[in-house]
Amino acid sequence: MQASVVQRIRLVRENNDFSGTVFVKDESNSLVELSFGYANRSEQLSNNTLTRYGIASGCKIFTAVAICQLVESGKLSFDSRIKDCVDFDFPYFDEEVTIHHLLTHTSGKPDYFDEEIMDDFEELWRETPMYHIRKLKDFLPLFQDRPMKFDVGTQFSYNNAGYILLGLIVEAATQHSFTEFVHENIFNKVGMSRSGYFEFDTLPSNTAQGYIDFSDGTWKTNIYSLPAKGGSDGGAFVTVNDMEKFWEALVTHQLLSPSTTQRMLTAHAKVDNGDNFYGYGVWIAKNEKDEIVKYHVMGYDPGVSFHSAYYPRKSIKAVVCSNRSSGAYDMMECIDDEIF
Repeated sequence: MQASVVQRIRLVRENNDFSGTVFVKDESNSLVELSFGYANRSEQLSNNTLTRYGIASGCKIFTAVAICQLVESGKLSFDSRIKDCVDFDFPYFDEEVTIHHLLTHTSGKPDYFDEEIMDDFEELWRETPMYHIRKLKDFLPLFQDRPMKFDVGTQFSYNNAGYILLGLIVEAATQHSFTEFVHENIFNKVGMSRSGYFEFDTLPSNTAQGYIDFSDGTWKTNIYSLPAKGGSDGGAFVTVNDMEKFWEALVTHQLLSPSTTQRMLTAHAKVDNGDNFYGYGVWIAKNEKDEIVKYHVMGYDPGVSFHSAYYPRKSIKAVVCSNRSSGAYDMMECIDDEIF
């Protein structure tokens, strides 16, 4: 697989001017690690395999693991209701919304960025400056007084605010900040030493700037397009090697018990009319025999595109990190084609 996938990756890179790092590791530990483009265009510093990339919503899976760990410790239940977990006021939310509903995007509660009706993430910061968004509670004014979208549990609707609430539940249950909990119980536990929830104005070394490109050839960084610090719905930074460590730890039960891992990786919600499903913080793809062929996460923000997958039938892990607004999807598609 190694030679053929490298050839296809290079071809995709030529066609879409990909900037980032691609990592594939198969069951025999054969590796593909390729980096392209610049982490810093102004200084012409190249991306490399140790570069830290923003992964946007790709880190919802970390939030799901954090919640599952608290369920295992007895501090929460998947059936716990929001109103019993946090003290914030949500006047129009259905009181029957549970942690399970939030994890599976079936709560029906309003979102602060509704991808079904909005397509410009930067619109959010016209009235609420992004540099004020550094804690999870800073997101609450963006959605807590809005009405429900649909009845609880009746359909799937991707929801960022639901994962903000999950992060607030972690904070309430542990009396620690969400990011501290994830660092201690996920990143540190599995050796993800270069990953973190970094603030845009204090980024560590070898962190890729996110770039927004325009049709006339000009560009800008995404520093004014995203919250100053990411949280439970998105915005962590990882390296491709750290993300591979996470998948290995998850599927070998280093983070959760086998039974809780199985629940997290169960197809709880059908996403569309095809073979796409959602578990807890993870997308699930099935084949025509109803067999799971891929667990995957993805993230798209201005200046960020990310895909990562675990293919259980072949124990292959793939990570695609890009510091441009697009490009990761095409890379993952070519990896899919090679594996399937």
